[in-house]
Amino acid sequence: MQSLYPFKLKPIFKDKIWGGQRIRQHLQLDFGNLPNCGEAWLVSGVDGNPTIISNGYLAGNELNEIVEVFMGDLVGDRVYDRFGDVFPILVKVIDSNDWLSIQVHPDDALAQKRKTGYGKTEMWYVMQADENAELISGFNRPTDEKSYLEHLNSGKLKEIMNFEKVNQGDVFFIPAGRVHALGPGTVIAEIQQTSDTTYRIYDWDRKDHLGQMRELHTEEALEAIDYKMHNSYKTPYHTTENQTEKVITSEFFTTNILQFSEAIRKDYSELDSFVILLCTEGSFELKWEDQSYLVKKAETILLPNLIKEIELFPSVKCTLLEVYIA
Repeated sequence: MQSLYPFKLKPIFKDKIWGGQRIRQHLQLDFGNLPNCGEAWLVSGVDGNPTIISNGYLAGNELNEIVEVFMGDLVGDRVYDRFGDVFPILVKVIDSNDWLSIQVHPDDALAQKRKTGYGKTEMWYVMQADENAELISGFNRPTDEKSYLEHLNSGKLKEIMNFEKVNQGDVFFIPAGRVHALGPGTVIAEIQQTSDTTYRIYDWDRKDHLGQMRELHTEEALEAIDYKMHNSYKTPYHTTENQTEKVITSEFFTTNILQFSEAIRKDYSELDSFVILLCTEGSFELKWEDQSYLVKKAETILLPNLIKEIELFPSVKCTLLEVYIA
């Protein structure tokens, strides 16, 4: 069997009612003949929507297919024991040209109870934001199911939602159960569990191209919602140039940020996991053994668990997110 190597993957593009043109215009990802593009799935093991390897001798294979073949050598032994043949992380870039629905996702226990696979805990990293762009994360006051339903049924849900102004570089951790929505004028990188289960609570009374309202999931959402109010919803973090800094540590994924302007050597020998590198600004060259790979803004590269040492060379200044399962 030939050895594993850093993988590039072909994105999957999603037409969304709230999508726009920024994935093509600002991120330089060509989504073909779609009228608008709301999401580009960069790394996916979602059933029916797997990303395809685009480089090397494994080009043309679906991501889950090579997990099944290479198991722990690809994803890490402990990761494989936990998730089996399903690649456990979904990475997207999202162009919210309009408000996404106010929604919530189930946790693992509820998803398994309803036989919908895994739950959906996620995080957002803001790659671009218009002036005064906003999003919703959680509640702005203590609430409970009774109060929530009263506001929902009277058309006043927005009154109890926590609206946040957003700027480039902001991070929001969205655990399963937290009600949330992206607002217009933002491009974000989303890192999440491998799940496509969403309970749509409110869709701004809009209609699709056929004049129909999109389906809501009021009853399904009730058991999923975490009604707690938090004092802060934005994730604080610090950056030091040319040093890797932790941003999110959770049981589902770890995300670090690296802003660098000089060559960086990475050593993953203590890690039993794949590593995803997502370029959010600039570009970089990855060197491994005698091979090199150029990674541009909004592109990812997937490092199998067997690869422990790489070098990164930025073009001027570069920012990337580093994702793995600890």
